[in-house]
Amino acid sequence: MYVRPAAAAAAAFLGFTLTLLGGTASSAATGPSVPSSPSGSAGGAGPAGAPRLLGPVVYAHRGASAYAPENTLAAIDLAMRLGFDWVENDVQRTKDGELVVVHDDTLARTTDVEQAFPDRSPWRVKDFTAAEIATLDAGSWFGEEFAGERVPTLREYLDRVQRNRQRLLLEVKKPELYPGIEKQTLQVLDEAGWLDTDHAQRRLVVQSFSADSVRLVHDMRPDLVTAFLGTPTVADLPKYAQFTDRINPWHTTISADWVAAVHGLMGAHGKAMEVDTWIVDDAATARKVQGMGVDGIITNAPDVVHQAVLGALAY
Repeated sequence: MYVRPAAAAAAAFLGFTLTLLGGTASSAATGPSVPSSPSGSAGGAGPAGAPRLLGPVVYAHRGASAYAPENTLAAIDLAMRLGFDWVENDVQRTKDGELVVVHDDTLARTTDVEQAFPDRSPWRVKDFTAAEIATLDAGSWFGEEFAGERVPTLREYLDRVQRNRQRLLLEVKKPELYPGIEKQTLQVLDEAGWLDTDHAQRRLVVQSFSADSVRLVHDMRPDLVTAFLGTPTVADLPKYAQFTDRINPWHTTISADWVAAVHGLMGAHGKAMEVDTWIVDDAATARKVQGMGVDGIITNAPDVVHQAVLGALAY
């Protein structure tokens, strides 16, 4: 789901939500998205049958992407100002081997690549060098106030998340297009200081739609928390539990019974498996999946979801 609000409407709405949430970076530590640790404590599923002390963790999908251009530094900065410390991103690779943060395997939707390089159709990420991509405008498509935003490299993105004291749900995107991207991603994470004990246990989750990719990450770094994007059958869940800690499904594909089945299994780190569902952008759906017992909600509009689940907890 792609949200492109008018600048005036977005500004008015953000003024309202910042007032509600306090709009300060310090709220990330104690505010709306109090994160679960990879062991499944605050906000997540504890031991099977244990009561949930907090509501679902709220993840800012591609940053606060309902209000800023997705996967840009502006989007994660806005998530911080709204009080959310978990952000989600997508990682792909350029022609010359640089890892960049962008969702689509082409650059056309979220940059001005068609104007900048009109003869390079279909404008695939893997057909452009990092230097070429660095020249693109990744903000104007969303709103004039974001003109000049760039497609960040993974290292630039990690440095900003670190500066913001945020946490990262990192998706290895379309690994079939980029052989060896799992090892390279881990190398960049390591060079940026993101594979120490603190990050591995509390501040980083690596996910993919590819089970093979998730398994590779787990095999190379068994200390990391991993997640599979999809909705395996209940019968197949034990296979995934061997190499992952979380199953992250599309919200329309799950039920309370399915969530309970995931929670009933011990994941790769010997803890109850968790469920973080996506993409939930409205209050009614947020309350619905909260009622199913999910541990996290991945959303373009984290303030909307937070207010919904907070309200449900009040009753």
